[in-house]
Amino acid sequence: MSYKADFHVHSYYSDGTMSPVELVTYYHDQEYDMISITDHDGIGGVHDAKIAGEAIKMAVISGVEFSTEYEGRELHILGYYFDHENPELAAKCAQLQAERRERNQRLIAKLAEMGYEISLEELERQSKKGYVGKPNIARYMVQKGYISDYSEAFQPGKIFESPEVKAIRRPKMATTEAIELLKNAGGMAVLAHPGKIKGLGEKGSDEYWSNMDALVKNLKKAGLKGMECYHPSHSEEDAIKFVVLAGKYHLHITEGSDFHGE
Repeated sequence: MSYKADFHVHSYYSDGTMSPVELVTYYHDQEYDMISITDHDGIGGVHDAKIAGEAIKMAVISGVEFSTEYEGRELHILGYYFDHENPELAAKCAQLQAERRERNQRLIAKLAEMGYEISLEELERQSKKGYVGKPNIARYMVQKGYISDYSEAFQPGKIFESPEVKAIRRPKMATTEAIELLKNAGGMAVLAHPGKIKGLGEKGSDEYWSNMDALVKNLKKAGLKGMECYHPSHSEEDAIKFVVLAGKYHLHITEGSDFHGE
């Protein structure tokens, strides 16, 4: 029996535009059997999504997406099936959100130096649940007329991709800590969109795939349980190679749209 599922969805508890309830309804209308709302560094929307899923008889899996660091590389780790009331997990998410706000204060100060006057308080009010990430700031900049299109903020060398802004970072959790945190909460860790990982060599080269293999092997040893082989950023050819790599290390294969709203 096959299921229609999406294991990578963002609500307005992070940088999505729809509420957890709206997302569950939206996917139910699209005849999905199962979804997971995987907000960035937070699990605030999980409870509402699960209640909505129960009401309309659609499976909703607890989810989260952590930004982590492993040997100098940024890796995103998706977590599934954990206890969303786990105290250790909740405390870590609260810490990460506090660190994000401190980063945002420094980021907005730098943008002001560049001529973009932005109010963090107004951004937090607009975000409904207080989360502010770069996508939220980009949308705000369109509203203010600083840029004509959302994507303009992310063009090479521009705004968020400028050296002075890219230098403003927040502490990232170690990948191994994220894997262990999810395990202790009864969940499983999955490597998100591996095709977006940087620093592995020229994309598609033998060196790239050799380094990807070594990375996945080491993460498997650390407790990784799955890999997001199908993602909009992956070509069909790359997706097939990721499936083969996941099979080699006996990892679950997942698919996600990385949906942020209509």
